[in-house]
Amino acid sequence: MSRRFAASPASSHGTSPMTLLTALGRGLLAFALVVTAVAATPRPLAAMEIQEITTPGGLTAWLVEDNTVPIVAIKFAFEGGASQDPQGQEGLANLLSTTLDEGAGDLDSQAFQTRLEDLSVRIGFDAGRDNFYGSMRTLTPNVDDAFEMLRLAVAEPRFDEEPVARMKRQIIAGLRSEAKDPDAIAGRRWAELAYPDHTYGRAARGSEESVAGLSPQDLKQLHGNIFARKGLKIAVVGAIDAERLAPLLDSVFGALPEAGKLTDVADVTMTTGKMEHVPLDVPQTAIRIGLPALKRDDPDFIPAFVMNHILGGGVFSSWLFEEVREKRGLAYSVGSYLVPYQHAGMWMAVTGTRSDRADESVEVIRAQMARMADKGPSAEELAKAKAYLTGSYALRFDTSDKIADQLLGLQVEGFGPEYIDERNSLIEAVTLEQVRAVAARILKGVDPLVVTVGPEKG
Repeated sequence: MSRRFAASPASSHGTSPMTLLTALGRGLLAFALVVTAVAATPRPLAAMEIQEITTPGGLTAWLVEDNTVPIVAIKFAFEGGASQDPQGQEGLANLLSTTLDEGAGDLDSQAFQTRLEDLSVRIGFDAGRDNFYGSMRTLTPNVDDAFEMLRLAVAEPRFDEEPVARMKRQIIAGLRSEAKDPDAIAGRRWAELAYPDHTYGRAARGSEESVAGLSPQDLKQLHGNIFARKGLKIAVVGAIDAERLAPLLDSVFGALPEAGKLTDVADVTMTTGKMEHVPLDVPQTAIRIGLPALKRDDPDFIPAFVMNHILGGGVFSSWLFEEVREKRGLAYSVGSYLVPYQHAGMWMAVTGTRSDRADESVEVIRAQMARMADKGPSAEELAKAKAYLTGSYALRFDTSDKIADQLLGLQVEGFGPEYIDERNSLIEAVTLEQVRAVAARILKGVDPLVVTVGPEKG
């Protein structure tokens, strides 16, 4: 099965010429410069085909074959992320994401990293709340070797003592820095209050104490729990065809167990109706305001998405931007967004302001929330929002990495390739009545959770 839709081909391969020089060596200098020049050249919109392939080993993947530049990008996701961290081992999935490329198979950390540089291969991992993500990017001439390096990282990570300890030190240093950052503190405290007895309320990056206590054996255990073929989502974009790709995917993921050992995570509704101030001697006060909202599979999610764009999602056009920044000069940036976790949905507004105007900023934001819940937008505001959201959609597909991100995201959210064709039509179909109804559903009759972090209030 395949689907065609209008989108931009890759316009940048995301690797600087200097990085390519270092990684490729002098022998491939001319080739690297050609790739850089071609990839940076703007190209018109073109028809792009999504192929849904099944490998001989039974894996499924979405492929966009694009021979414009000799690059292949793969993005993939396993079920289970930071929500799988055991109690008291917060930050384990995050540590796992930093150590998978620190030695694998017969290659220790230095040898593995050197080999990646020699091949001009970029491999990375990231622990989300509900999924564990991975990626790899390579030049086409190195595809076979690049997929072998990815196989080692995915299936045979070493978790040697020295690199694990080094990654722990780096994470702890970052946590110590975050302990002085009002935005980071506000985010952590907000989650703790929103989901006090749930994994979503625990710090995904952990604490100094929890990270310090993690061991290579803990990493091996979590790796075995999460890395499995069941629920694996894969997206590939670049100069490779399905016939060549299929056995490479089997080589990377085929030896993994059929199913993982995931801990069940319950659905949860966030706590509301609380306001807390965390004293911190900094020039500005960080503000978080949130309410329960919708999960991605809710029928009202698209109207809510449009509603939020008008309220706070539009960078320079939203009500919050106009009222908080333009009219009153309370903050340089302000915005809101929907967060559709797998087991909870929430809406959040975020800003930072002078400490003596923090209360005023909170009241202005809450006033706009009430205005949206009670009256909703005008027909003109709705039309402008829909025009922007539909018109800017193609920008999500203008590089190979962005295309792979979008294809993987759709799979994780449970959609098929046809959603790309349907998405703008769904937005165009949103009515004022739907926007007003979903605004009332989310924003009306519930006292929000508010967290501020800054100088002690008088």
